[in-house]
Order: sequence, then structure tokens, then C-alpha cells
Amino acid sequence: MKKYCLGLLLTFCVQQPALADVELVFGIYTSDKATAMVKQFRPMLNVIETKMTSKLGEPVQIRMQISKNYQEGLNDLIDGKFDFARFGPASYILAKEANPQITLLAMESNNGSKTFNGVICVHSNSTIESVNDLKGKSFAFGDENSTIGRYLSQAYLAQHSIISKQLEHYSYLGRHDKVGTAVATEQFDAGALKENTFKKLVKKGAPLKAIAYFENVTKPWIASATLDEKITISLQETLLSITDPNALKAIKKDGFLLATDSDYKKIRMAMADTQFFNE
Repeated sequence: MKKYCLGLLLTFCVQQPALADVELVFGIYTSDKATAMVKQFRPMLNVIETKMTSKLGEPVQIRMQISKNYQEGLNDLIDGKFDFARFGPASYILAKEANPQITLLAMESNNGSKTFNGVICVHSNSTIESVNDLKGKSFAFGDENSTIGRYLSQAYLAQHSIISKQLEHYSYLGRHDKVGTAVATEQFDAGALKENTFKKLVKKGAPLKAIAYFENVTKPWIASATLDEKITISLQETLLSITDPNALKAIKKDGFLLATDSDYKKIRMAMADTQFFNE
């Protein structure tokens, strides 16, 4: 009898498949140093893993993958190599244009707001006091797909009657910290970067001062078009419920907010604005 029961038990165990882990790839591109980005986002991913494991009733594991630049990250999301990602607004818009099935999960909350600032900075010893003084000067932009590092800063310059041909020269340097460092070492007269990176560099002793601020929309978290609907819904609900102070402090935000595509209307307008390149 014991042998019979044991046989039934073994048969049952063999027939029942083991509970498979949900393995997700979180994608991000290097707007700052890769090591700094791992330190910044791993605590948040750990919280997401724990919450989704509880919500789904099965183990969730998230691997972080950092693309070397904005375009590579964009391609990886469009091609389904990322399951979900944290991009800048401009990259979200480009991804959505390439694949309309990409899902907007949530947007970051900045003290309850959906906006934060970009900065135009110069060397602290510079005689440049405003953007009106930039004619004939050199300018460092970020990545060619960067919301702050390109689209919004170029639109801001054009609104203040500074267009490309009036600059001595300009270049796209990629990461925000590279822009700040290039201005601090006087390789360029001025540059555009996000306010958090500007403050971080100044705190470390970089000789920089801000001459202008402009408003940006907080970053969206988005899901690949190939991600299972059940996982997508769970991920969105998880993001909107996160209150962990350490994870939020690491990304310098206080939570997540519901987002719609219309939240990024002003970014679309800036991307379509070509005044900076007028002849």
C-alpha cells in the first residue's frame, strides 16, 4: 500500500510542471555613466520584482540591460529585446512612431508634478550671462535623440533668437555628464543638460553656472509591444503602487503617475520645431 501511494505521488510530481520564473529585461540607455545607472535603478527593479512576484503568484526576475546610446536603446525596445524600459520623452515618441503597439506604463512623479528642468550652463568664470550672449560661441548638446540635450534646448535657443548658424560651432556629445564636463573644462562655451546632472557636477566641484532653465516632461516607463498583456498590466499596477523610499530616492523621484500620450504633446512640438536650423 505504501509503495502504491508513493508511486502515485511520484507520478503526480512528474506530471506537474515546475513553476517557471517570469524573466524580464529592463532596458535603459547611458544618459550618465553605466555604473551610476546600475546603482540608481537596481533598488527600484528589486522592489518591482518583489511586488510582481506577490501579485502574479510566481517568481519574477528582472535583468537590467544598458544600451551604449539612445539609438541602440530605441532599436532594442522596438525589436523586442527589452520587455520594458525607462526612456526620455523624445525616445518614447520615436519608439511609438516606429511601433504604435508600444505601451505607456506610467510616468515619473517629480514632487507630484509631471515636469522637471533642463539647464543651459557655462563655465563659472564665463562672461556669458544669458542665452542672448551665445552668438559666436560654441555649444555642447547631448545625444541627437535627447529631449533636453537636443530638442528642447534647440527650441529654447531658437525662441531666444539663437540659431545654429549664429554659433561658432556645436557638437553632440552624448551623455549629460559629458556635456557638463566639456563646459567645465572650457572645451565648449555653453551646453545643455538635465538639472540633476548639473547639480551633481557642481556639488563635486565642477566650475559651472546656469544661465537658463527650461521645462521638460518627466520620463515615461514603457512596455514592448511583444510583452504579454497580463505582465504588462501587472507591471503598470506595480509601478503606480510603489512607495518604497529608498528605491524612489535612488531615482530622485517620489513615485509614478498615470500617463497618457497627450502628456508628451509639447515634446512632439519641440521635435517638429526646426527654427534652430533656419538659414
